[in-house]
Amino acid sequence: MHSGRTGDPVPLIDVHAHFVTDFYVNEACAAGHERPDGMPAWPEWDADRQVALMDRNGIGTALLSISSPGTHFGDDSAARSLSRRVNEFAAETRARHRGRYGHLAALPLPDIEGALAEAAHALDVLQANGVAIQSNHRGVYPGDPRFEPLWEELDRRSALVFVHPTSPPHADAVALGRPRPMLEFLFDSARAASDLVLSGALTRHRRISWIFTHCGGVLPPLTDRLDLFRFLLPEPPGGWSDGVREQLSGLWYDLAGTPFPLQAPALAAAFGSGRLLYGSDSCWTPDFVVEAHIRALDTAPPPPGAATWRDLTTSNARRLLHRTKQETP
Repeated sequence: MHSGRTGDPVPLIDVHAHFVTDFYVNEACAAGHERPDGMPAWPEWDADRQVALMDRNGIGTALLSISSPGTHFGDDSAARSLSRRVNEFAAETRARHRGRYGHLAALPLPDIEGALAEAAHALDVLQANGVAIQSNHRGVYPGDPRFEPLWEELDRRSALVFVHPTSPPHADAVALGRPRPMLEFLFDSARAASDLVLSGALTRHRRISWIFTHCGGVLPPLTDRLDLFRFLLPEPPGGWSDGVREQLSGLWYDLAGTPFPLQAPALAAAFGSGRLLYGSDSCWTPDFVVEAHIRALDTAPPPPGAATWRDLTTSNARRLLHRTKQETP
């Protein structure tokens, strides 16, 4: 891991950093994603420029992933090819900037057979730190039984699964013409997490380490409501082992977005601070916003028992990577 100079603040580990490539953007635009998720345009990304941003802000390592809309635009074969290309690009970038980048591999979901093959290649050959999925894949949420073979394999591997939000089904009807990351992403993360809980997937696959983004979206204030309604639902395969709060407290959460002054304290109050992680959400988040976020992180009062948010999130990230049998990049 990039450690910085003696006396510098502890380097952050950024678990939520994105990249794009020309060939990826071209394929996405050809599939109709000229304004992805209602955003005005695609961002630009350059590995050297990202490292410079990291150096200016005390970020030691960033785990790269493809953001929404993912790599599946309707054709399984094309999605498999595109997933392989972006994963190999990320692995090459990591090799050129040794110690600065890790990688969370894109999977061609909802193609389960293709996802199983790509996960094996990414984890075994490319030495990815984990895999990245969307909160739903073409309307299929992660608690759906179709995902079970993939979760079984990733559970066997004690893998890290980064769950990034995307537009919900019928997004045009609910977003009302506004960018979907503003509100819809936060609700879709909650849909995905609650689906994992209510389907019993979290109980059945305890060895997977799941990361959810943006302070858990709207999950913290909805946790007790989920528990209240849970008993109106049929018991899933594997049964109800723990309450909703206990299961959601076992997930990992990054602080991307607007964590201070309200979201991060609410998240820590709901689920504890032992699984909170730093995330920049670059390159979709502009550099000046990333820098303002880090200033807030470094000046906000930390939760009880932590020296600083920087120390807390870095210590948690190191523990997560060790738990998933990954060396810190």
